[in-house]
Amino acid sequence: MNDSTSTASDPSYDVETDIQSNTQTQPQRAHLQLAIDGMSCQACASRIEKVLNKKPAIYEVSVNFAGETANVDYNPTQTTAEEVTEWVNKTGFIANLQESDSLFAQTDKDTATQLPWRLIGLWLCLLPFLVGMAGMVVGQGMMWMPPVWIQFVLATIVQFGFALPFYSSAWASIKGGLANMDVLVVLGTVTIWAYSTYIWLTHGDGSLASLLQSATHSGGNGAEVYFEAGVMVIAFVRTGKYLEERTKKHSLNSIDLLLTLTPDEVEQQQPNGDFHQVALQEVQVDDILRAKQGSRVATDGVVIDGNGWCVESHLTGESVPLKKQQGDELLAGALVENGSLLYRVRAKGSDTKLGDMVQALSDAQGSKAKLARLADKVTAIFVPVVVTIALVTFGLTWWLTGMVDIALMHAVSVLVIACPCALGLATPAAIMAGMGVAARHGVWFKDAQSLEAAGDIDTVVLDKTGTLTIGKPTIVDQVMVDQSISVDDVLQLAASVEAHASHPLATALINTANDRQLPLLSVTDIIVIKGAGIQAHIAGLGIVKVGTAEFANLTLPKMMPKVWQIASTVAISINDEPLGAFALADDLKADTPQAITALQEAGIDVILMSGDKQSVVDHVAEQLGIKAAYGKMSPRDKASQIAKLQTAGRKVAMAGDGVNDAPAMATADASFAMFEGTDVAQHSASARLMGESLMHIDAAQKIAHATVRNIKQNLFFAFIYNCLGIPLAAFGFLNPMIAAAAMALSSISVLMNALRLTRFKTEVELENTVTTSKPDAQQSVSA
Repeated sequence: MNDSTSTASDPSYDVETDIQSNTQTQPQRAHLQLAIDGMSCQACASRIEKVLNKKPAIYEVSVNFAGETANVDYNPTQTTAEEVTEWVNKTGFIANLQESDSLFAQTDKDTATQLPWRLIGLWLCLLPFLVGMAGMVVGQGMMWMPPVWIQFVLATIVQFGFALPFYSSAWASIKGGLANMDVLVVLGTVTIWAYSTYIWLTHGDGSLASLLQSATHSGGNGAEVYFEAGVMVIAFVRTGKYLEERTKKHSLNSIDLLLTLTPDEVEQQQPNGDFHQVALQEVQVDDILRAKQGSRVATDGVVIDGNGWCVESHLTGESVPLKKQQGDELLAGALVENGSLLYRVRAKGSDTKLGDMVQALSDAQGSKAKLARLADKVTAIFVPVVVTIALVTFGLTWWLTGMVDIALMHAVSVLVIACPCALGLATPAAIMAGMGVAARHGVWFKDAQSLEAAGDIDTVVLDKTGTLTIGKPTIVDQVMVDQSISVDDVLQLAASVEAHASHPLATALINTANDRQLPLLSVTDIIVIKGAGIQAHIAGLGIVKVGTAEFANLTLPKMMPKVWQIASTVAISINDEPLGAFALADDLKADTPQAITALQEAGIDVILMSGDKQSVVDHVAEQLGIKAAYGKMSPRDKASQIAKLQTAGRKVAMAGDGVNDAPAMATADASFAMFEGTDVAQHSASARLMGESLMHIDAAQKIAHATVRNIKQNLFFAFIYNCLGIPLAAFGFLNPMIAAAAMALSSISVLMNALRLTRFKTEVELENTVTTSKPDAQQSVSA
């Protein structure tokens, strides 16, 4: 919700309003996510980005190789989602749009349920070569190797049959102007095949008998061919791709785990009152469904009958069962631990909170961290550089040894050992894993840059009301200037004006008025003064101001009860004539002290900044052991103070829940919007905390730090692998077969390192986490 643009000098009372402000129309911008099939390495992702970025209708595009997705921002007045999809398809890949009622973008068929027939056929062709190589190992020489003509047949089937996807990808890549890893594989293996075929056909006297001789690699009577090297390279690379694909789509993909939380079938109430099992896809809004003990809620809804206890840890990260009864909200994916609930469907599919989480997680995983830019720059020139090194290796080796076959093997080894895949996977694989862990802890990062920034913070700035405190203050005392005016009359005026604001103090006054059955009066000409209060016109009375004592022109007596020193003050006046004031106190959240201690023990400096008066802020800071605490801070003051900290070299995160926190959030390096914070705060924040516990901030920082560390480890390994592997191959220490195996293992090792993040646990668990012997609950706790 938007607020007024006016700001007062006294910031001790910050409010938000539901009055819309006039803003200049922004250029139309639409967001689209595509599932892309067919990418073989980071160069493929770069090629799609290059093609789309040339289109005038595209604002921004980010392709995630590990997640096999593309996030596209475009102008809907200049193009359509279908046309964007077609642009991607023309680059040689298969792109699928997200269905409007689905929870996630369409992907290709599940590789876990399909046998890899092409890979199986490939290894069957490789088997005779493996037998022959085993013979060489046990001293039988080439005796166990099949005749050359059989080697030629098998190698040809592999090279121009099972390896066709390599050719298709390589050709599409070359047409797009960016060579990918498949170009290297094709160049290396087709060179081996062509050379071996030439040697075989030109060997001997050209008779059929000479062509049917056995093979050899070191003189002898047979042709010196290397068909097995090409076949083995293709087999190892394809096997590596298969394992890599399975790891990316299953072990790293937290979205798949979220999608299993909704049942395929539900119990739907029929017009006659009976319940029938129906497919979830057939359910419509306003249908009545039943969720029994041990089942999961299928859609967002409202309980209309029954009661029970539900666990919503999949969204909030907190596994404490919540009691649900008539009128309470239910969230899709929640586990019914006890009881039976009848609920009316309010939202389904992508419109549910679970659907919002899936989309947010998918968008975030598809974004790029700053560390990925380095890998992108390297992969853009990687293949041409490797081809050049291979040509130089071939020329120098031939010149120095005089043996063309040795020179050829060295050059092919260089082509095969080079692997831009590890570089391309290093960052997105870790981001996917880290985002999934964060989501299970109730932290939704907006994008990869947000997670990366959160991992580097050394200072956390916290708001008070709604962040450190429960956010539900109550009236603990009042003072009236004119004793002839009743407290309820003043409260009625204050609540009538505050009904157009959303600050916790305003909510407290409104709730108290409702409890006392005080009807709210009609008001007009509402103006919000950020940091001071809110004023409105009430017919027959005039201008009513509600806010700080200074704003309401009220001077409080010096000798006030102690509660006024540690409580927030809300004063009321009519036409600048003060009527009185209320003292409102707000309790700290139960785990706030634990969260502050956890952050401080992690080396994070904690600073309290609030618009409340200094005495209240000092009291809260003293309770929590916070050394730096600033009161009477306006939104501009908070942002300026954070900017000063950044100038001093600090990496600052801000946590808050209101419109008044938005400027500070936008200024900070990282920011966290508290659960049920205002729309403006959540829009400004780089991450949303889905639980009410401050421990989510500690979890977010630790998970982000672990993710950044994992990215750096992956990048280091990928760079070192190529820096060592290419020279070793060039000098002949690696043959093509070993090079192929090493190349496949490089990508797998990066993915395995990223998978370690999925087992990451925060050092300090949520205080309200319960341990139970039930298997599903145990999974929630471990997550």
